[in-house]
Amino acid sequence: MQPERAHSFAMKSAKCCLNMPFGSFLLKTLAGHTVEKPTKVMDITFDNKVGLAAGFDKDGEYIEVLKLLGFGYIEVGTITPRPQPGNPKPRLFRLKEDQALINRMGFNNKGVHNFAENIRQIHPDRRPVIGGNIGKNKDTPNSSAWMDYVYCLKYLHSLVDYFTINLSSPNTPGLRALQEKEPLIKILSEVQNFNQGLKTPKPLLLKVSPDNSKQVLDDIILVTQECGLTGVIATNTTIERNGLRSTQMELEEIGGGGLSGVPLREKSLDMVKYLHTGLPSSMTIIGVGGISNHDDYRKMLDAGADLVQIYTSFIYQGISVVKKILESR
Repeated sequence: MQPERAHSFAMKSAKCCLNMPFGSFLLKTLAGHTVEKPTKVMDITFDNKVGLAAGFDKDGEYIEVLKLLGFGYIEVGTITPRPQPGNPKPRLFRLKEDQALINRMGFNNKGVHNFAENIRQIHPDRRPVIGGNIGKNKDTPNSSAWMDYVYCLKYLHSLVDYFTINLSSPNTPGLRALQEKEPLIKILSEVQNFNQGLKTPKPLLLKVSPDNSKQVLDDIILVTQECGLTGVIATNTTIERNGLRSTQMELEEIGGGGLSGVPLREKSLDMVKYLHTGLPSSMTIIGVGGISNHDDYRKMLDAGADLVQIYTSFIYQGISVVKKILESR
């Protein structure tokens, strides 16, 4: 089945289980029980340290199902102020030999208002920790991008537990340019100024690209501290294609997009180590990229991550993946 269609079919089927007798029990049983203790990060209590990365549940439609599968938290999005269709299909591809994915989704989502309504429908007992990954609409000029981020934060402030500012997706033209020092300061300062003006400010994190140079990373380390951010998420997907088992012909047929999964593991690990060295210990680091087993999980935590996120390993290993990652064999 074509990957994007398979994704929709699988999640809609799982959601149907919630309305069946013993459906929730079935999902929890298939996922497996973990003995991980809750952990407190950013003054938020997480059921465990393994979260689901943004991009899997773009509109907050499957949060209750995903909680039953054992995820300690769910990051939803990327959410933009207005709905947008994203890039033309096909736009999601499997590299099975590499345990990897390539996507060029392009922030397809139904918009911040639809997302907010979905969150309001969640029963409090079924609500996990929720992160809101926010971005700009494709047709918003970079000079006005900060307005889109502030709009999303304002509208979702009471509905999510933390925010991730996404400036690092390779699938929105010109977006990565916003990680350069001057535009980065503009966006982060505007968002943080609004956030701090609220009665209960929320933790703000910046999601960074694995393709950044050391100079850009040094700027990010400096600017995130100056703007009072809570932390960073390392990393987004990469546009590099080094060391893959898939053939060059396969890659050419697929075309552009961000690569995730096992091939990203070492690159993300190195970036977490670099950020951990440069950032104060009070800042949170969430490590994401290529985590597919308990050993990967431990290495990411040892490198300096406070929490981790997965996506691609969930696709390849199925609904018991959180249990597999948390427990050593």
